[in-house]
Amino acid sequence: MTHGLQQVLSLAGKTALVTGSGRNIGRAIAIALAQQGANVVVNGHRDKASVDAVVEEIRKAGGTAVGVMADVASPDEVSAMVATAVSEFGSIDILVSNVGIRRMQPFLDISIEDWNTVLGTNLSPAFYLARSAIPHMQGQKWGRIILISGFDGFWGHMTQRAHNVTCKAGLHGLTMALAREFGPDGITANTVVPGAIDTERDWTQYTHQPSKDEIAKQIPVGRFGAPKEVAAACTYLSSDAGGFVSGQAIHVNGGHYMY
Repeated sequence: MTHGLQQVLSLAGKTALVTGSGRNIGRAIAIALAQQGANVVVNGHRDKASVDAVVEEIRKAGGTAVGVMADVASPDEVSAMVATAVSEFGSIDILVSNVGIRRMQPFLDISIEDWNTVLGTNLSPAFYLARSAIPHMQGQKWGRIILISGFDGFWGHMTQRAHNVTCKAGLHGLTMALAREFGPDGITANTVVPGAIDTERDWTQYTHQPSKDEIAKQIPVGRFGAPKEVAAACTYLSSDAGGFVSGQAIHVNGGHYMY
């Protein structure tokens, strides 16, 4: 039984591109996919040292990875990064769009520039990535697209985050559109929705929220989640085991909110 489960979860011979994978959830996803045998393209924008550290960690564990510095808000840089994945490993099979910025701004203080910046960082890159990768996936009749959203896009509990809430909700809309259109090509698309996950972040953008201890008390399992638990959901969806799951939002939140 164990051998059978390992076989359907295996990603040997597949190539995964994980954006924003120098730290936190993206890092955990990159490492988890590599542990299942995938070749991994580790991406970052500003912190090359973190990207290099993740690549080195994967390689030391016997995996295969390369680092690519690219700004996912740039369609040209995204296209070049996908091309690098294909030239380096021969295919692009798994795409995980994970980059996002979080800004706390009252709605009437959000300028047009602020709005465009957040949408250009949190939502548009998923389109650029899918647009570049899907033709390769169509050619091989196999692909996995995973968009990392957030519970603020589903629960509506966050105030002063209109631009981010819009992006998080929009990501799942894109997921459903991709799943419907490209399912006949052997491509699945899903949204993974982390709840309260214990990550490094700029806590100055969370001053209007309850404390971490107060939030943990609201979660049925009584704690924050770990990045590796989000990565486990992505690993399942990336594998043959998750091949009949498409167009779905997988909530990883300890029961904090339920649908």
